[in-house]
Amino acid sequence: MTTERADQLVRRWLYLSAAAVVVAVAVGGITRLTDSGLSITEWLPIAGVLPPLSAAGWEKAYQAFLAIPQAQSTHLGITLNEFQGIYWWEWFHRILARLVGLVLAVPYFVFLARGVLRPAHRRRLLLLPILAAAQGALGWYMVKSGLDVRVSVSQYRLTAHLGMALVIYTICLWTAFGLAGAVPAVGRISRFLRGGITVALALVALTLLSGGFVAGLDAGLVYNTFPLMGGKVVPPGYWMNSLGWLNPFENPIAAQFHHRVLALTTAGLVVALAFAGRRPEVPEPLRDATYAAAVVVLFQIGLGIATLLLRVPVALGVLHQLTGLAVLATLLLAAYRRPAEA
Repeated sequence: MTTERADQLVRRWLYLSAAAVVVAVAVGGITRLTDSGLSITEWLPIAGVLPPLSAAGWEKAYQAFLAIPQAQSTHLGITLNEFQGIYWWEWFHRILARLVGLVLAVPYFVFLARGVLRPAHRRRLLLLPILAAAQGALGWYMVKSGLDVRVSVSQYRLTAHLGMALVIYTICLWTAFGLAGAVPAVGRISRFLRGGITVALALVALTLLSGGFVAGLDAGLVYNTFPLMGGKVVPPGYWMNSLGWLNPFENPIAAQFHHRVLALTTAGLVVALAFAGRRPEVPEPLRDATYAAAVVVLFQIGLGIATLLLRVPVALGVLHQLTGLAVLATLLLAAYRRPAEA
């Protein structure tokens, strides 16, 4: 097999893997927004592939759910038929997670055995099956946090679960970009553009992770106004003395405020990078990537505002998540297309 053909196969696998992560994030978002994530109260890696197949099986799963705190609060009075509705979302999420794990793991070992992977990529891509397995364990660790005392999963574990998905997504895209073509050997671009892309990537990552805390704390359901919160820039209730330095992670008002500030700061920087990319010495591929990032981030800001004002409808909430991944992808492409310093 030629090197070009081998790189093409690996690149297609990596793009497919990144797409699989996007779908998993979307379904995970729906599961979270519909409060379906705790409907299956046990972890059965093999047997759990099958849903209840009889009335007795459904009754058993229903009674197990009724025993957890969420059933006595968020889902108080839920019927068996209503329980089946949320059960199917969580079941689909778990099945999809297993399929994503297979997409990440099986091709890696096949390509490794066939000598298709570049030597420089073998260790990096080994992280994909390892992280896929870790993500499954972390997913159950997250669910377990909401089964005994809490009425929802831990926002810390939810954010860690999201963060691991972002790491997998980034590895897939960055490696695929490297197989798609060479970066310009040398070039002169402004320090602002060169360093700003790195800063923007860091800000996007922080904004996405802060969104995990917003989701975990249901912080999108407070102060559904824009641009002010409670008529003020810094909202009432931002600081609770009892929480101290934990306010950003456990106070819904602080979590939403920080997410807003990070999102708007990120958007401003990305738009500024697009303007910096207009300079004549900037290579066209990099210019196109910065333009794309600016368009997507502005769309993302609009989505975020609409999601907030409408009190987080499921469709908009999930689309907001996915557009965040698109912002990350365009900035990764911009970072990859930066020419090496002369």
